[in-house]
Amino acid sequence: MTKTVCGCNCEECGGMSSGCKGCTAISDNCIVALCCKNLGHKGCEECHGECELKGRLINEFNSLGIEDMEKVTCLNALSGDYINLEYTLPSGQRTKLLDDSKVYLGNQMCKRGSDRCYGLAADRNFLLVCEYGEQGADAEIVVFKRRKL
Repeated sequence: MTKTVCGCNCEECGGMSSGCKGCTAISDNCIVALCCKNLGHKGCEECHGECELKGRLINEFNSLGIEDMEKVTCLNALSGDYINLEYTLPSGQRTKLLDDSKVYLGNQMCKRGSDRCYGLAADRNFLLVCEYGEQGADAEIVVFKRRKL
């Protein structure tokens, strides 16, 4: 088992890659460790919304006012390489916004009246909401907002 500050067993997480080294490699850059550090190292599965950071991020996502997005009630630990979609900029250039080696808090939300989904990702510096089709196809940036922890 990878040693983590938060107590999570990253090797059992379906969203984590085999390359994730947990807190032993990324230390204070891990948003999950930051969230859970003051909760007695319960781990993300036992947090049950007690994390002040998760609550703040949930409120920030809901305050964006995206009309056809479900209300955000939960955020999960997600590996960057699992959720790092490629976007086409207006110039035609293709780019990715996330770091494959980082862990983010996020979720997938249904888009009302559509077969597309919203993907949410956050860390201490930004909120990202994107929209995409099946398997992350045709990803579009809806909101990219800088934030201060």
